[in-house]
Amino acid sequence: MKVLVINAGSSSLKYQLIDTFDNSVIAKGMCERIGLGGSNMKLYPIGKEDVHITKAMGDHADAVALVLSALTDKEYGVISSMREIGAVGHRVVHGGETFSSAVIIDKSVKDAIRECVDLAPLHNPANLTGIEACEKALPGVPQVAVFDTAFHQTMPPKAYLYAIPYELYQKYHIRKYGFHGTSHKYVAQRAAVMLGKPLEDLKLVTFHLGNGASITAIKGGKSIDTSMGFTPLAGVVMGTRSGIIDPAIVPYLMEKENMTIKEVDALLNKESGVLGISGVSSDFRDLEAAASEGNERARLALEMFAYSVKRYVGFYACAMGGLDAVVFTAGIGENNHAMREEILKDTEFLGIKIDLEKNVLRGEIDISTPDARVRTLVIPTNEELMIALDTKRLVGK
Repeated sequence: MKVLVINAGSSSLKYQLIDTFDNSVIAKGMCERIGLGGSNMKLYPIGKEDVHITKAMGDHADAVALVLSALTDKEYGVISSMREIGAVGHRVVHGGETFSSAVIIDKSVKDAIRECVDLAPLHNPANLTGIEACEKALPGVPQVAVFDTAFHQTMPPKAYLYAIPYELYQKYHIRKYGFHGTSHKYVAQRAAVMLGKPLEDLKLVTFHLGNGASITAIKGGKSIDTSMGFTPLAGVVMGTRSGIIDPAIVPYLMEKENMTIKEVDALLNKESGVLGISGVSSDFRDLEAAASEGNERARLALEMFAYSVKRYVGFYACAMGGLDAVVFTAGIGENNHAMREEILKDTEFLGIKIDLEKNVLRGEIDISTPDARVRTLVIPTNEELMIALDTKRLVGK
């Protein structure tokens, strides 16, 4: 089955066409500046030259139509007709408490996604727009929603509830949801394959480290705790997000700086993290370059990030009653060997030992020393493949 995977943003649309027979990518690309001036589409057909198209796209329906036209183009397309697309899998950021797994989309699912808009105001509306655009362009083709939050719905109440009046949870569903679930699920499954053990027998800590970062404790294949919370702002220090702070800082800033709620929210989400500490950049490559030239704030930002991640190793090992492996993924986790080394420094007492020569290598690899009791794995994430496989599983039924 060929599955079209769609990840719709507010003014963008990423896509991949995946053949689930052998899990190969047939083509991928992105539409940018949808609804804005200068909109364009990129198509990367495997085995053919890249295609860049500049064309006005007033909305996501226009973008989906352009993608389908490009995929079936006689010159540079990769399929003969849209009938070859067996299903569409959509990344949806927030499923609230309603969804604990991927689902085939119908009216009730769309209504539930709409009800979660308050929890993900920047993402869920765009995800819905992408769904409706695909329904219009591919009538009768099954559409599947795969939720970032679904994997974490196995957390127990002691992990996902906040110590605020319980009535507020009942009224507003204020709780920890967690994010990056599709990525954490994918790398956990790959870790089991690499370790040659059933996932149900493993205790893993998975690090999804990018500009947004989250850590998850996975016991027996299930998420039992994760670092992000009610929103993606919680948890570790990130590119521009503060991570966990004392909540009393919010009213304090409002009073001292005469800031509004929206201004504080913007400060914590867009002006904090390693950007706010360094004053240089949210890009770790820029920070490392600045630190190497003697910039102390850039060095401090890197140290704070590593320290905020490191804490979760011991925290989650205790929560699970042991640890079999730690797994690094996403942009920083996969590519920044110096940061991996810094995060795992002084964790040898847990049984974690890494081979510094292996650590500089790229790709899917075990970077542990032979005598390490806890394995350290680097696994490139593949959320699109996970979405395609979940879609195939549901549609196949």
